Amino acid sequence: MIDKAEIMDESGINRAVTRIAHEIIEKNKGVEDLHIIGIQRRGVPLAKLIASKIKEVEGEEVPVGILDITFYRDDLSMLAEHPVIKGTEINFPVNDKIIVLVDDVLYTGRTARSAIDAIMDIGRPRMIQLAILIDRGHRELPIRADFVGKNVPTSKTEMVNVKLYEIDKVNVVTLSDIE
Repeated sequence: MIDKAEIMDESGINRAVTRIAHEIIEKNKGVEDLHIIGIQRRGVPLAKLIASKIKEVEGEEVPVGILDITFYRDDLSMLAEHPVIKGTEINFPVNDKIIVLVDDVLYTGRTARSAIDAIMDIGRPRMIQLAILIDRGHRELPIRADFVGKNVPTSKTEMVNVKLYEIDKVNVVTLSDIE
């Protein structure tokens, strides 16, 4: 897959993450009862970056969890015969907490729906919010993000590629054609 455009460079990603962190603090009037959960795979490093920015601003650690939604996907039967499970690590109670789900790209809304289902199986949060680095449109479910780094109108024949240092050894967001 060949990149045809760069949507965000490293400094753009950092600015978006910083803005999202500030918006989360503002919307929730601080960080009391706030917990951040990254959706495997690239939502996890983004969640950690957001939590780090929140700590810089508020001086308080915000718990960060990791959510694997593999078994909650509505297309599980279309995935590999033996899907790779990356694991869920949520070492805090979610009951009556404000949960901010973090993912890299919002597209159809199906991943977000699966993540909400997974969280609700763990407990009953007071509120679930959604933070996304890139919203590319084309929703199939009535889901919208509360916090968006950048809106990028795309066609269905294009793909948004979020590359993060922890996984890809580079921080960049690119656009390519599906081949």
